[in-house]
Formats: sequence, structure tokens, C-alpha cells
Amino acid sequence: MKTTFSILFYPRGNDIDKNGNAPIYLRITVNGKRSELSIKRKVLLSRWNSEAGKVRGTTTDVRELNKYMDTIKVKIYKIQETLYENQELVTADIIKNVYLGKGIHHKMLLEIFQNHNDKIERLVGKEFAPGTIERYKTAKKHVSDYISLEYNLEDIPVKDVDHKFISGLEYYLKTERKCAHNTAIKYVTNFKKIIRIAFANDWIQKDPFANWKAKLKIVEREFLTEEDIQKMVEKELHTERLDQVKDIFLFSCFTGLAYADVKKLSRNDIVIGIDGDKWIKIKRSKTDTRSSIPLLPTAIDILKKYDDHPDVSNKGRLLPVLSNQKMNSYIKEIAILCKIRKNLTFHLARHTFATTVTLSNGVPIESVSKMLGHKSLRTTQHYAKILDRKVSEDMKILKAKMQASTQVAERKVK
Repeated sequence: MKTTFSILFYPRGNDIDKNGNAPIYLRITVNGKRSELSIKRKVLLSRWNSEAGKVRGTTTDVRELNKYMDTIKVKIYKIQETLYENQELVTADIIKNVYLGKGIHHKMLLEIFQNHNDKIERLVGKEFAPGTIERYKTAKKHVSDYISLEYNLEDIPVKDVDHKFISGLEYYLKTERKCAHNTAIKYVTNFKKIIRIAFANDWIQKDPFANWKAKLKIVEREFLTEEDIQKMVEKELHTERLDQVKDIFLFSCFTGLAYADVKKLSRNDIVIGIDGDKWIKIKRSKTDTRSSIPLLPTAIDILKKYDDHPDVSNKGRLLPVLSNQKMNSYIKEIAILCKIRKNLTFHLARHTFATTVTLSNGVPIESVSKMLGHKSLRTTQHYAKILDRKVSEDMKILKAKMQASTQVAERKVK
């Protein structure tokens, strides 16, 4: 990136003393951003040459003042040159502080990260979901551990982060932390936001992420087939707790709601839609976007089943949802009992809704996206894998149309 640099002396006309003298200021400009300081000298406005940036005249005091400003100019240029030679950050404020004898305070990486996380935490429930701050806290810990392992330091100046640091962090996450590729990339992307904050605030001179590209691998998402769902619906479980978890999981399969949204679901979220039937209208916890979901009969039956459950009536919720950890643990147990050989998690229900319940039954992807509360169709496509059976059925319809068209053409020829 090309750097622009200039200095300018000028009298501050709005601060004239009783003798008509104005204080002279020096303005330093780097990449369009200014910093100013007084040179502790004054001049009559009528004697100032704006074009030359000097005082008019040849008297001894004029020559001395102009020489003094030339000396300052030489010092400022020397400071700027030294900073560049040492590959230090160059800003107008830094040049001014060096000239004034103030030490350069380099912004520290983890200090910036912690400040960012503190701000996010104060906005949880307003602009951010609880999961967001937890993700950034984990990302900061990974960066902190990497700095400790690689540099044997507690923190480093943000200016020292370069492409090598970023590549090393990604490698560390995959090897030392045993993160899957996509998980590692997501943590590095969280870290990228911190660096962008530093760049925007002129704490670093260039963006070290300029040549780093996030390349997520396409993951084949698991989901339940119609046969799997039927197995689960028909399975009689031996404990009330397992039966409860099964019902809530199936509710998510038929609504597409994520764990956090099912957990907070209340009576106020059930409304009568434009078709006269019951709908769920809710703001997603993760993205704060609206989800509008017409309730299918299975989902309605599950809600009715828990109308009088004590956990529901006491907490003002619609379903007695356990912690995410317990739900996932019980769901895996249910999968074994139902002889479903898939790695079941609560989130898999959301994939099932997108794929088996909606898209495979001809619901357009635009409608599925709206029900899932996605901001773009690209996000929906990550969830929605079109089944071969659906492709086969669609192609059969096309073949039938083509055959009918051919037969009509043949009759016309005859």
C-alpha cells in the first residue's frame, strides 16, 4: 500500500493574543489522517506566507524563526524515515509522539482481543447470541496458547502478526488442538476480525490476512430418512426421560428449529397464520433473523402432549428441554435403541427438516430458507442435500412430459 506523508506549518488564527500574534502549529498528515502540535512560537498573521509556510521578512528574529521551523521539519522527516527503516507502524500520532519524546506504545494482540470480547459480552441478548461470545472466548484461548507455545510469551504486539503467524496458528489448531479443518478455519476467521479492528484503527500498517483465504471443505451432512423417522416415532422407550427427549427431537425434525430456539419457545411464539392454521414465528437466537414455520400435525400433537407438564407450566415454555449436553447424550442412546446407525445430535434434526421433511417432498428451497431463518439461499444449500430418490421422481415427471409431447407430435404427422 502506498503511503502519503506531508507536514505543514500554519498560524492558528482563532487564538490571537492582544498584540495580534497567533501561535504556530505543525500539522503532520499520514495517509490522510492528521496530528497537530504547537511549536511554542507566535507570529503576526500579516507577516505569514501561507504558500511558503514561513514568515515574511529578513530581520534576525524572522530568520531565526524560519530556521527553527526548518530544523523541526528535518527532525520530522528523519523520524518518519527511521520508522520505515525499522519496519515500525507509521502514523501521524506516532511521529508526533516520537518528536515530543513520548515512547511508542505498541498495541498488544491479546489485549485487543480481550477488549473486543468484553464489548461482545455486554451486547449478548441485544445484538449477539450467547454462543457468539463463547466462540470468541475459545478463539482467544487458542491464540493465547499458540503464542505461549510458539513464542514462549504471554502476549505479542499486534504489529508482529504476519502471514507466517496466521499459517502457524492454523497448523497449531489442526495438530496440537486436533481441530477438524472447518473448525480450525472458523477459529482463524474469528481471529481475523481482531486483526481487521487493529487495521481499521491504524494500530498496524497492513492487513496480514490480505493473502490468506479461508477454504472450507464441503461436509456431507447426515439426516434421518423417512424410514428412520418412522422407526423413532413407533419406538416405545423404557423411560419417561428418553421418551421426552425423543418427542422434542422429533419436534425439531418437523419444525427445523435449532436447540436454542426450541428451548426458549413460548406460547407467544405460536400465532395464527394467513391460512388460519398455527404457525411458529420466532427470532432465531443465533442470527436474530425471523423464522416463520407453519406447524405440521406431528409437531402440534407433541406440543399438546406436554401442555400440562410441570416444567412447561412453571417456566412458561412449550417443551421441557434439557441441557444441550444431556439432550445429545440421550439422543445417541435413542438411536441405538431404534437401530439407527448414524451419529445423532440435536442439530441433525434441523438437517432432517431441510432435507427429508421439506425439500424431498417438493417444498421450494426459497420456502425452506425462510422457515429455517437463513439470510441467504447459500446457507440453506449447506443443509439441504437433494436425495437421489427426489431427483429420480423429478426426472420421471420430465420423461412423462417429453413422451406425451412426442406422442402428440406423432399423431399430428399421421
